[in-house]
Amino acid sequence: MEVGDVLDLHSFPPKEVKDLVRDYLDHAVEQGWDQVRIIHGKGIGVQRRTVRAILEQDPRVQGFGDPPGESGGWGATWVRLKRSSG
Repeated sequence: MEVGDVLDLHSFPPKEVKDLVRDYLDHAVEQGWDQVRIIHGKGIGVQRRTVRAILEQDPRVQGFGDPPGESGGWGATWVRLKRSSG
């Protein structure tokens, strides 16, 4: 499976989301990506809160927020990654 700069969580069980997001961030950093987007859906906000709690704790994350409506709005989160110093 090819992994791009967008991760769509819709097809994954909620119990896998934490590990999946951390693994995805590992991959994004390895690829040297500056920014990625995580689609968690709108729903009642549980997945959104889970994703953002992970991002708040990850030292590789420079910032995150809601993308524009055409990129998912509040049903997704953009993530800006810190540039590696290596």
